[in-house]
Amino acid sequence: MACRLQKRISMRRKLQIMRSLANSNSAKRTFIAKSTVVYIYKLKVALENVKREYENLLATRREYLELLNHVQDNKNNVKVEKIRTGTFVVRVKCEKGGDKLVAILEAFEEMCVNVEQAKVSCENGFSMEAIAVAEDQTLDVRDVTEALLKAIGKQSGQHDSTKA
Repeated sequence: MACRLQKRISMRRKLQIMRSLANSNSAKRTFIAKSTVVYIYKLKVALENVKREYENLLATRREYLELLNHVQDNKNNVKVEKIRTGTFVVRVKCEKGGDKLVAILEAFEEMCVNVEQAKVSCENGFSMEAIAVAEDQTLDVRDVTEALLKAIGKQSGQHDSTKA
């Protein structure tokens, strides 16, 4: 007799816990069980949404890190500013190694650009600041930038192939 009473009290406690978890107002066992199953299903759906969101965040983080690495790998930095028609201030920064100065000067020569003044440093990588005057007054900032990037890129490619 005491065993049945203990089972009944235990069952009531369990039903009360299930009713409070599932936010059920019913006193019947079947409705409590159904609402608990619905609550568990909702929790499962919410967990799947959280997992999907987590995977999206990981993918976004991975893409961000790849872009950041790509930006850091591409250390060739060329800035060209137009002072007046045909006159440019050129700033180049890139990693040390090779004959970058020669490649840059050859690119200037191909574009018919004269260097009036230049400062070059190889202390923390290669850097150059120059004032250049173009013989062709229609030369644009974008053209000069692309030519210098191409010259530095070619030079770096030749330097890497000689290492192998």
